[in-house]
Amino acid sequence: MDPLSNKRIVNLLLCWFFIGVSCNSVEKKIYVHLNYTVPCVRLLNATHQIGCQSSLSGNVGVLHVLESEENLDWVLKTGRNPPYLVILESPLFTRSIMMKLKNGSGRVAGVAVVAPNSNPLEGFSPHTTCPNENTGVYSENYDPTMAHCNVTKWNPLGNGLAYEEFDFPIFSLKDDNETQIIRQCYLDHNRPVNGSTPQYPLCAMQLYSHMSAVTDTATCMRRNDINFSISPEMVCDPLGDYNVWASTRPINNTEKGHKMWESVVIAAARLDSRSFFFDIAPGAESGASGFVTLLAAAHALRNATQQAQPNRTILYTFFQGETFDYIGSSRMVYDMQNSQFAVDLDNVHSVLEIGQVGLRADSKLWVHSDPVSRRNSSVDEEVAKLIANLKSAADKSNVSVNEPSSSQPLPPSSFQRFLRARPIPGIVLEDHQSAFTNRFYESMYDNAEYLNMSYPPNLTPEEQLEYVTETAKALTEVATTVARALYMQAGGGEPQLSSISADPNIVTRLLYGFLVRSNNSWFQQLLPSDLMSQLANRPTNLYVGVSQQFSEPTLLVQHLLANLTGSVVNVTQDDCQNQRQDENDKENKHIYYYMWVQGAAPPNSTQREGFCIRSTVRLSKALSPAFDLREYTSKDYSTWTESRWKSIKGRIFLVASHDLEMLTLGVGFAVLLTSFVLTYVISSKADMLFSSGREPTTATY
Repeated sequence: MDPLSNKRIVNLLLCWFFIGVSCNSVEKKIYVHLNYTVPCVRLLNATHQIGCQSSLSGNVGVLHVLESEENLDWVLKTGRNPPYLVILESPLFTRSIMMKLKNGSGRVAGVAVVAPNSNPLEGFSPHTTCPNENTGVYSENYDPTMAHCNVTKWNPLGNGLAYEEFDFPIFSLKDDNETQIIRQCYLDHNRPVNGSTPQYPLCAMQLYSHMSAVTDTATCMRRNDINFSISPEMVCDPLGDYNVWASTRPINNTEKGHKMWESVVIAAARLDSRSFFFDIAPGAESGASGFVTLLAAAHALRNATQQAQPNRTILYTFFQGETFDYIGSSRMVYDMQNSQFAVDLDNVHSVLEIGQVGLRADSKLWVHSDPVSRRNSSVDEEVAKLIANLKSAADKSNVSVNEPSSSQPLPPSSFQRFLRARPIPGIVLEDHQSAFTNRFYESMYDNAEYLNMSYPPNLTPEEQLEYVTETAKALTEVATTVARALYMQAGGGEPQLSSISADPNIVTRLLYGFLVRSNNSWFQQLLPSDLMSQLANRPTNLYVGVSQQFSEPTLLVQHLLANLTGSVVNVTQDDCQNQRQDENDKENKHIYYYMWVQGAAPPNSTQREGFCIRSTVRLSKALSPAFDLREYTSKDYSTWTESRWKSIKGRIFLVASHDLEMLTLGVGFAVLLTSFVLTYVISSKADMLFSSGREPTTATY
């Protein structure tokens, strides 16, 4: 290649580079990208779809900050520049306003909700008034008078907003500098003054959240099965994850099904929660208060069950996906029925479930039982013993245990799925007598603030981690009561009870790690180094997610439970990670799980000293049986799926008037046509315009 050609290629590459840089620079000048946006996404089940989505290219609308419900008229009727993208302050994020926007969606391009820095005074729950009403135990075949919350509306503040379908995107925005930029853009360009129409240019927003799945779960799963390419594109995934469980006595997990002479008392709690928005599910009262209490109770029982093992085994179970029609508990019951779990239903002696226990009024706890199964005298007798054990355990604490009316059904709980299989003795421990005391059930406001987790000012994050809050003290008392009751229910002796006490320091660290900041020194010590990326400087997101990946709470609870109930063993890292005591050990992997954690760094050192934990902690699948059975229209099991998407983002920019855009387009076409004409004329007259006298080839000088 000659030097001239090389020079041309270099120049061409330089031109491309500068054009790219120039385009990028222009793009940055036009758009302000929003970094902290959380969308509402589309979910589907056997019958319908819920949630939100944008068009394939994103929805664009002129910004309008809604100042009151009366101001809706501008968006829905009188405003002259539709469609509008409505900015809602959190007090205006109500069912009334959202349904009006939904019904006028031809003029609404989307909604952005500004998440507040503090909780509202009034209650807000986007869930239904009767959670999981179609998949619990009460039905036409099991006391229909109690079905569909006929006796008790458990969530009276539920407005059902999270179960509506919106054909425009809805995002949550963090109340920070970006939100201030949006407000200022609206004030500078869009706000009507004395009813007058704002003048162009106007501030606009574009939201991208196009969802791939439509209609229902059966439709999207059928489309998943259509393979026309080497790498088929999936459109939805089943909701699900893994249940976490552990036992006080080692159980062979390799041999599934019934265990002779084994009797287990199940101590259960749910792991998940949700809110209207995809990535915000703090679940402080609805989820964390229960599973933190169970973790603390399991820790309190570690020494007692090792020193004086009770007759029965206590099985700690943490169920995933309970928000969505009891995914985790229905799967465990299904596996027990089909000999796919370490024990079966014949091995289950009784169940004690811990529900919402973080908002106790006057230190009262309420023990809920099923009036239908208690018509069986043997079940009733065992339930009475369980309640007596709880009351006895509470006598030496500041907790009082009470029973509601005998005719009241069970609240929404995992235990209902066990009762669907057979009448098993059991109770559910709650902080409410009838309807929930939780005013923010399954909402983004069910957070640390709502549990009154407050810290003195000027504490560092590490000091907050160690500070024992009043909430931690209260839950410590509940955990102590639960631990002692479980020990008695398992057949443990009275002499050991005084040594069973939950540790308030453990409880306060658990609450801080799940509800304030998971990226803290204590969590870091108890996890393997490869899971450090799961820790974040924010509360843990308790949304169950899809079955292809582990959720944050599952991984955290798995490792926390191992550290709180297991023991440190002196084995090498290689042996630990290969599930053995030494090279000759072939048996322990069937009854124990070995876990290498990174530990703490000694003083004046940055090198952590890892160690091996041996425990009985295991994971079991929390995927609805409907997907294994391919029964996507099942009425017995959860059928929830989550749509896939390609891009979630938002940006704001100034938009010119339609007339100016048309004028610009027209001028562009005119310039284009003129250039074609000039090019043709010049080309046709080229010989005349560019001719010049040529010197003869034989010319000499």
